Amino acid sequence: MTVAETASSFTLDLAVQDSVNGPISNEQWESLFTVWLEQMTGDLAELAGDRDADTEPAYEISLLLTTDAEVQTLNRDYRDKDQPTDVLSFAALEVDAPPLPPGEPLPLGDIIISIETAQRQAESQSHSLATELQWLASHGLLHLLGWDHPDDASLARMLQQQGQLVKAAESSI
Repeated sequence: MTVAETASSFTLDLAVQDSVNGPISNEQWESLFTVWLEQMTGDLAELAGDRDADTEPAYEISLLLTTDAEVQTLNRDYRDKDQPTDVLSFAALEVDAPPLPPGEPLPLGDIIISIETAQRQAESQSHSLATELQWLASHGLLHLLGWDHPDDASLARMLQQQGQLVKAAESSI
């Protein structure tokens, strides 16, 4: 687990488990998520509410890069879809939980990405695996922050926001 402090007056506690050796280092992931969270301060303020108004906000995210088989198991067990997918997000704030003690990081949740599916999608889109992973991770982050795409208009807004996040972080890796 690593911690990145930013000039944006928040702390990020990012746990990266890269079980398949993806092309983005832990430090690069920290930079990406830091930039993305800076871009999403309005959404973060909504999630945090009045929590610890006197202290610097802190957020916690878990990122797992894994195989199609592991993602398929999670997709089956938690979404009743027995197939692999590119990215799964499990938002911590969707679960009823007791309030956290003051000063504890606000858990945003878990993002799980299949590197195998990401590689296939990168090849079909003619871009790098690193680009595809950024696209999928930003999509997962938006889900953690409460974004969803139940219809075409919502999907279009979410895809536009993903594009803005990825563009904002271009110099991070």
